[in-house]
Amino acid sequence: MPSNEQRREAAKRKLERQLERRAERARKRKQMTIAGTALGVVVVVGVVGGLIWFSNRSDDDANTTNTAADDSSLTPQTAGAMPAGLSTPLADTVSCSYPADGATASKANNPPRTDGIPTTAPDATPSISVETSQGNIGLTLDGTKSPCTVNSFVSLAQQDYFNDTTCHRMTTSPSLQVLQCGDPSGTGTGGPGYGFDNEFPTTAYATTDPAAQEPVTYTRGTVAMANTGAPGSNGSQFFLVYGDSQLPPQYTVFGTIDETGLATLDKVAAGGSTPEGDGKPNLTTDIKTVRLD
Repeated sequence: MPSNEQRREAAKRKLERQLERRAERARKRKQMTIAGTALGVVVVVGVVGGLIWFSNRSDDDANTTNTAADDSSLTPQTAGAMPAGLSTPLADTVSCSYPADGATASKANNPPRTDGIPTTAPDATPSISVETSQGNIGLTLDGTKSPCTVNSFVSLAQQDYFNDTTCHRMTTSPSLQVLQCGDPSGTGTGGPGYGFDNEFPTTAYATTDPAAQEPVTYTRGTVAMANTGAPGSNGSQFFLVYGDSQLPPQYTVFGTIDETGLATLDKVAAGGSTPEGDGKPNLTTDIKTVRLD
């Protein structure tokens, strides 16, 4: 059986081949629409880079390639708008599932409760204070669209899971501007030992809708989950968007960042990363505490 590292390398090579094929199609389209294609190639490079970048942890499932990257319909284009909301409102409470993912938890925790999860304010929209070594980051979570994600985040925060951890990766490309946190191991491969399914905006699309694999804009101030691309691979890692970013709607949005938090993120981004553009922040950003207000 191939190792996780071998599967990640295979997935990376597959994405590189797909990128080469898309670049060839782009060159052909360039003969007809030079300006439009040039813009689209920039978007696709950023999106494919993001798909590799957001592989957040090891997974025993052999299919670790992001599903959006497998879709040949993902051609160079300008990112669309994020869906306004769910087509069908949620019930006042929902049930969630957090099955064990086969990996050892990076930090001891108990899985979240699974029944009676609220979807209406104020219970579903808690305020969170994140204290970091570079400044404070205030979050308002949104369980009206992503209740199971908010439930997991709050559960981990209440267990001090995020305390004394580091934000391990930042990207500063024009089409992907985020800081990624939530892994106690600091390696980008850690998680809580359980996984759960995507919610909004993925759930705003029919499973057969090709638009679910096409880039949308994750606007500045968004909080979203990282995942490996495999079903049910959300865990504890999340990313904070400090500049409009283009990704397929396969990363669960579950909150927003306040102005103080954005100022903190701007400061970290201005310090750059190593490697430049996509790597560990040069301004080390350690999470001291995450608490409910």
